[in-house]
Amino acid sequence: MGGSREAAAQASQTLNLAVAAPPTSLDPHYHTLSPNNMVAEHFFDKLVGRDAKAQLVPGLAESWKLLDDTTWEFKLRKGVKFSNGDEFTAEDVIFTLKRVPNVINSPGSFAIYTKGVESSEVVDPHTIRFKTRGVYPLLPQDLSQVFIISHSVGDNVSTGDFNNGKAVIGTGPYQLVSFTPDDRVIMKRNDAYWGEKPHWAQVNYRFITNDGVRVAALLSGDVQFIDVVPPNDMPRLRSTQGISFSEIPSLRSIYLKMDVAHDVSPYITDHNGKPLDKNPLRDLRVRRALSHAINRQGIVDRVMQGAALPAGQMMPPGANGYAEDIKPPAYDPDMAKKLLTEAGYPNGFNITLIGPNNRYVNDAQIIQAIGQMWQRVGIKTTVDAIPFAVLAQRQAKNDLSVMLIGWATAGEPSTALRGNLTTRIPEKGFGTVNFSGYSNKEVDALVEKGLSTPDDEKREDIFKQAMRVAMDDVALITLHMQKNIWAMRGGMTYVARADEYTVAMGVKPSGQ
Repeated sequence: MGGSREAAAQASQTLNLAVAAPPTSLDPHYHTLSPNNMVAEHFFDKLVGRDAKAQLVPGLAESWKLLDDTTWEFKLRKGVKFSNGDEFTAEDVIFTLKRVPNVINSPGSFAIYTKGVESSEVVDPHTIRFKTRGVYPLLPQDLSQVFIISHSVGDNVSTGDFNNGKAVIGTGPYQLVSFTPDDRVIMKRNDAYWGEKPHWAQVNYRFITNDGVRVAALLSGDVQFIDVVPPNDMPRLRSTQGISFSEIPSLRSIYLKMDVAHDVSPYITDHNGKPLDKNPLRDLRVRRALSHAINRQGIVDRVMQGAALPAGQMMPPGANGYAEDIKPPAYDPDMAKKLLTEAGYPNGFNITLIGPNNRYVNDAQIIQAIGQMWQRVGIKTTVDAIPFAVLAQRQAKNDLSVMLIGWATAGEPSTALRGNLTTRIPEKGFGTVNFSGYSNKEVDALVEKGLSTPDDEKREDIFKQAMRVAMDDVALITLHMQKNIWAMRGGMTYVARADEYTVAMGVKPSGQ
């Protein structure tokens, strides 16, 4: 009897959850990707945290302040231990910032968040000062994206050392038990955690990319909690007793990225399959045509079942940096045909549109719908939906003509602008995921100016102008902002997060 009571107690302390998107690595500096960051949140901390509304809160740093125009001082939390028992100190921060820009083969570098630091000075084990090149008011926001690792892992630590678990030494609320790629992460509670202890002693954090299988796992009780609830399944789940929801408008923009780097784009041909002698995507009229040919409201209504909002920019309504005057481009197939004719393509051309089939809500269906819309204006579209891990590598090599992708902003516009819309200049942390060759000197200059503007309102206005210029130039084709929906069973609660992260720490039994 004692054994069954013990097993029941253990079961009540175990959370089985399923997320839609698997991480590409457990290395917290390998890839600026939400599924990776979500898992890393369990094992590692950052100097500056973010609450569910994406507002800055103290993390491993208790406080931070500007000493002068170019010097930030961060006071570090005392008494924090890594999972191997070592004490957390400023040395670990220095070690982390040195490693971030040097991760080999990173498909999306975190260097975007460390480039603001020109030099670091350890004042004492729990005080660190950062020098910036000029006035740089966004340093706390940047450092809210960087997970701190232990210097004990050594200078030569590889991404493989994290994936096999050897280097997963963090200060977070959980410790790694095992990682099975494309299947699950098993973790146990870190009872020495410095912050609020999570409810669950063990978490089976599973990756179930198939929507139907994920929903079935929830309905059968195989898991107690899922993210990315498919809009088509909402009516059935709402009518199922014991299922509850948590939902919030997302900070994630879904958009199309276009290759303007190649003189001849690899997946564009004439209607006979012969490569075109020049890349039509370099012509603004063609980019505008592709955008006007898309019925965004139709995608929101029919493909997303209302669980999204048509977008004409990368910031959602109400967020810092959202510009009221940037509207979603009108659905106007006649205008699209006119623009194609003006650009010298009266009969259109053939193009391949790639996108993931396991990353965003209804991603494969979205690219199918866009392909059909483009066909109507004479652009014969081959749609290729592939696993996100493959897509990420294709993006890093710019092996694409047009690709569907997403970006979750950090609650303010600088990361979206720097990561996607500035010219790719790695030493400045510009264009970290801009592999497709887009470059606009006016956008670059505005972003640079905004980054060094201390006044919050003035900085926001400058970033809005940068977004206007980029959207007028159709730097990318925005589609919609997702809504985030989680579903759970058996009397649980979850504080819906604007960053759409699914973290076991936020899942609690009702009443707790």
